[in-house]
Amino acid sequence: MVFKRRNPRSLSGWAREMVYPRGGFRRATQYVMHRMRRLPDEPERVARGFAAGVFISFTPFFGFHFLGAVVIAWALRGNILAALLGTFVGNPVTTPIIAISSVGLGQWMMGIPGMMELPQIGRAFGQAGTQVWENVSAIFTPRVMHWDHLREFFHDIYLPYLIGGILPGIAVSVLFYWLTVPLVRAYQRMRSNKAVERAERREALRRPPRE
Repeated sequence: MVFKRRNPRSLSGWAREMVYPRGGFRRATQYVMHRMRRLPDEPERVARGFAAGVFISFTPFFGFHFLGAVVIAWALRGNILAALLGTFVGNPVTTPIIAISSVGLGQWMMGIPGMMELPQIGRAFGQAGTQVWENVSAIFTPRVMHWDHLREFFHDIYLPYLIGGILPGIAVSVLFYWLTVPLVRAYQRMRSNKAVERAERREALRRPPRE
């Protein structure tokens, strides 16, 4: 199994490593690349799947990146597990960079004046999430639903993020596709050569010694 662990992580350990992986992000990246190279599939399918995960990381569909990566990989006939690995391109280090660049590009494309800073974007997502939760809770209570923050958030942040993330997402995912194909192909060729060498050594050991 690709994702099987000898010692299963606790819920707190999983949450901690989502914020900062043990060993740092460099080691986490190396681990993801190692797992991706070992996937038993055609290099092009692995690359398409990984590119799907990379692309979805440039969208504001937080909480649905795994699902979105699976859908895109299925549509592209890519490897599903590689798509899940590709979503790790969107991590706590890269997501702020993706967010500020995507929102800025989207606002420029939509003609929205001004330039939002990262803390403003973070607060806007927090306020929108709070209002969504309050509106859902209002279904079961006498409280009145409010949509003012959500309307502003959708127009000023969410839609620009979605639109502005498309072009960078496509560019970066295509780049990862072309990098992944030769990487996976070279690794699979190396494993195949090693398998042949091991088979030849076993065959040589089984042969009776010459007199």
